[in-house]
Amino acid sequence: MPVSVEAVRLRRQGGLGALYLGIFATVWFSVPAAEQPLRGVLVAGSVAALLTAIGGGIVTARSRGADAGPRDRAADRRYLLIVVAEFAAAALGAVVLAAAGWSEFTPALVCAVVGLHFFPLAPLLDDPLLRPLGVAMCAVALAGLVTGLATGVSAGLVVGTGAGVLLLGYALRSLLRALRG
Repeated sequence: MPVSVEAVRLRRQGGLGALYLGIFATVWFSVPAAEQPLRGVLVAGSVAALLTAIGGGIVTARSRGADAGPRDRAADRRYLLIVVAEFAAAALGAVVLAAAGWSEFTPALVCAVVGLHFFPLAPLLDDPLLRPLGVAMCAVALAGLVTGLATGVSAGLVVGTGAGVLLLGYALRSLLRALRG
Protein backbone atom coordinates (compact mmCIF):
# COMPACT_ATOMS: atom_id res chain seq x y z
CA MET A 1 0.00 0.00 0.00
CA PRO A 2 1.45 3.43 -0.93
CA VAL A 3 2.34 5.77 1.90
CA SER A 4 0.85 9.26 1.82
CA VAL A 5 2.99 12.36 1.42
CA GLU A 6 1.72 13.55 4.82
CA ALA A 7 2.79 10.31 6.52
CA VAL A 8 6.27 10.60 4.99
CA ARG A 9 6.47 14.25 6.08
CA LEU A 10 5.47 13.40 9.65
CA ARG A 11 7.93 10.50 9.79
CA ARG A 12 10.71 12.73 8.49
CA GLN A 13 9.79 15.52 10.93
CA GLY A 14 9.80 13.05 13.83
CA GLY A 15 13.15 11.69 12.71
CA LEU A 16 14.64 15.16 12.46
CA GLY A 17 13.27 16.05 15.90
CA ALA A 18 14.87 12.95 17.39
CA LEU A 19 18.12 13.66 15.57
CA TYR A 20 18.45 17.32 16.54
CA LEU A 21 17.11 17.12 20.07
CA GLY A 22 19.05 13.91 20.73
CA ILE A 23 22.27 15.67 19.75
CA PHE A 24 21.47 18.69 21.90
CA ALA A 25 20.47 16.47 24.83
CA THR A 26 23.89 14.81 24.53
CA VAL A 27 25.52 18.24 24.67
CA TRP A 28 23.48 19.34 27.70
CA PHE A 29 24.31 16.14 29.59
CA SER A 30 27.97 17.01 28.98
CA VAL A 31 27.71 20.50 30.54
CA PRO A 32 27.75 19.71 34.27
CA ALA A 33 30.80 18.64 36.18
CA ALA A 34 29.47 16.08 38.64
CA GLU A 35 30.77 13.44 40.98
CA GLN A 36 29.64 9.82 41.02
CA PRO A 37 26.92 8.56 41.05
CA LEU A 38 25.39 11.56 39.20
CA ARG A 39 28.26 11.53 36.69
CA GLY A 40 27.32 7.97 35.71
CA VAL A 41 23.69 8.99 35.28
CA LEU A 42 24.73 11.90 33.05
CA VAL A 43 26.92 9.63 30.94
CA ALA A 44 24.06 7.12 30.61
CA GLY A 45 21.71 9.95 29.61
CA SER A 46 24.24 11.16 27.07
CA VAL A 47 24.58 7.69 25.56
CA ALA A 48 20.78 7.28 25.43
CA ALA A 49 20.48 10.70 23.75
CA LEU A 50 23.16 9.82 21.22
CA LEU A 51 21.44 6.53 20.38
CA THR A 52 18.15 8.40 20.00
CA ALA A 53 19.83 10.87 17.65
CA ILE A 54 21.24 8.00 15.58
CA GLY A 55 17.78 6.43 15.41
CA GLY A 56 16.37 9.78 14.29
CA GLY A 57 19.05 10.05 11.62
CA ILE A 58 18.19 6.60 10.29
CA VAL A 59 14.46 7.42 10.19
CA THR A 60 15.20 10.72 8.43
CA ALA A 61 17.46 9.09 5.85
CA ARG A 62 14.88 6.41 5.10
CA SER A 63 12.09 8.95 4.67
CA ARG A 64 13.90 11.01 2.04
CA GLY A 65 12.89 10.81 -1.54
CA ALA A 66 10.14 11.63 -3.94
CA ASP A 67 7.35 10.74 -1.50
CA ALA A 68 8.40 13.51 0.89
CA GLY A 69 6.92 16.27 -1.25
CA PRO A 70 8.49 19.62 -2.17
CA ARG A 71 10.50 21.71 0.30
CA ASP A 72 8.95 24.90 1.62
CA ARG A 73 11.76 27.41 1.00
CA ALA A 74 9.99 30.21 2.91
CA ALA A 75 9.62 27.97 5.98
CA ASP A 76 13.27 26.94 5.65
CA ARG A 77 14.30 30.61 5.68
CA ARG A 78 12.14 31.35 8.74
CA TYR A 79 13.63 28.33 10.51
CA LEU A 80 17.15 29.48 9.70
CA LEU A 81 16.35 33.02 10.89
CA ILE A 82 15.01 31.70 14.22
CA VAL A 83 18.07 29.49 14.77
CA VAL A 84 20.52 32.27 13.83
CA ALA A 85 18.74 34.66 16.22
CA GLU A 86 18.90 32.00 18.94
CA PHE A 87 22.64 31.46 18.50
CA ALA A 88 23.29 35.22 18.32
CA ALA A 89 21.31 35.90 21.51
CA ALA A 90 23.04 33.07 23.35
CA ALA A 91 26.50 34.16 22.18
CA LEU A 92 25.90 37.82 23.00
CA GLY A 93 24.48 36.93 26.39
CA ALA A 94 27.45 34.67 27.14
CA VAL A 95 29.86 37.47 26.24
CA VAL A 96 28.00 39.93 28.48
CA LEU A 97 27.95 37.45 31.38
CA ALA A 98 31.65 36.72 30.95
CA ALA A 99 32.47 40.45 30.88
CA ALA A 100 30.46 40.91 34.08
CA GLY A 101 32.30 38.02 35.76
CA TRP A 102 29.17 35.84 35.89
CA SER A 103 30.09 33.19 33.34
CA GLU A 104 28.91 30.44 35.71
CA PHE A 105 25.37 31.50 34.78
CA THR A 106 25.90 31.08 31.04
CA PRO A 107 24.19 27.65 30.99
CA ALA A 108 21.06 29.20 32.53
CA LEU A 109 21.02 31.98 29.95
CA VAL A 110 21.55 29.58 27.04
CA CYS A 111 18.83 27.26 28.36
CA ALA A 112 16.39 30.19 28.57
CA VAL A 113 17.23 31.26 25.01
CA VAL A 114 16.75 27.68 23.80
CA GLY A 115 13.43 27.50 25.62
CA LEU A 116 12.26 30.77 24.07
CA HIS A 117 13.21 29.70 20.56
CA PHE A 118 10.72 26.83 20.73
CA PHE A 119 7.81 29.31 20.75
CA PRO A 120 8.29 30.64 17.19
CA LEU A 121 9.27 27.14 16.04
CA ALA A 122 6.00 25.56 17.25
CA PRO A 123 3.76 27.02 14.51
CA LEU A 124 6.51 26.82 11.90
CA LEU A 125 7.04 23.10 12.50
CA ASP A 126 3.33 22.52 13.19
CA ASP A 127 4.23 21.04 16.57
CA PRO A 128 2.26 22.66 19.41
CA LEU A 129 4.04 20.51 22.01
CA LEU A 130 7.15 22.61 21.46
CA ARG A 131 5.47 25.33 23.53
CA PRO A 132 5.32 23.26 26.75
CA LEU A 133 8.89 22.15 26.05
CA GLY A 134 9.85 25.83 25.80
CA VAL A 135 8.11 26.60 29.10
CA ALA A 136 9.84 23.65 30.78
CA MET A 137 13.25 24.70 29.43
CA CYS A 138 12.72 28.25 30.74
CA ALA A 139 11.69 26.81 34.12
CA VAL A 140 14.89 24.74 34.21
CA ALA A 141 16.90 27.87 33.37
CA LEU A 142 15.20 29.76 36.21
CA ALA A 143 15.73 26.85 38.62
CA GLY A 144 19.41 26.76 37.69
CA LEU A 145 19.77 30.50 38.18
CA VAL A 146 18.03 30.51 41.57
CA THR A 147 19.93 27.42 42.73
CA GLY A 148 23.25 28.90 41.59
CA LEU A 149 22.57 32.17 43.39
CA ALA A 150 21.14 30.71 46.60
CA THR A 151 23.21 27.56 47.18
CA GLY A 152 26.60 26.04 46.52
CA VAL A 153 25.19 23.92 43.68
CA SER A 154 26.26 25.21 40.28
CA ALA A 155 23.68 26.53 37.84
CA GLY A 156 25.32 24.38 35.16
CA LEU A 157 24.63 21.19 37.08
CA VAL A 158 20.93 21.97 37.44
CA VAL A 159 20.52 23.30 33.91
CA GLY A 160 22.62 20.64 32.17
CA THR A 161 20.80 17.81 33.89
CA GLY A 162 17.33 19.33 33.52
CA ALA A 163 17.75 20.42 29.89
CA GLY A 164 19.30 17.07 28.99
CA VAL A 165 16.38 15.16 30.50
CA LEU A 166 13.78 17.38 28.80
CA LEU A 167 15.41 17.22 25.38
CA LEU A 168 16.03 13.48 25.62
CA GLY A 169 12.39 12.92 26.58
CA TYR A 170 11.18 15.00 23.65
CA ALA A 171 13.63 13.33 21.27
CA LEU A 172 12.41 9.90 22.35
CA ARG A 173 8.80 11.01 21.87
CA SER A 174 9.66 12.26 18.38
CA LEU A 175 11.42 9.02 17.49
CA LEU A 176 8.56 6.84 18.74
CA ARG A 177 6.03 8.97 16.86
CA ALA A 178 8.11 8.65 13.68
CA LEU A 179 8.45 4.88 14.08
CA ARG A 180 4.71 4.43 14.64
CA GLY A 181 4.14 6.29 11.38
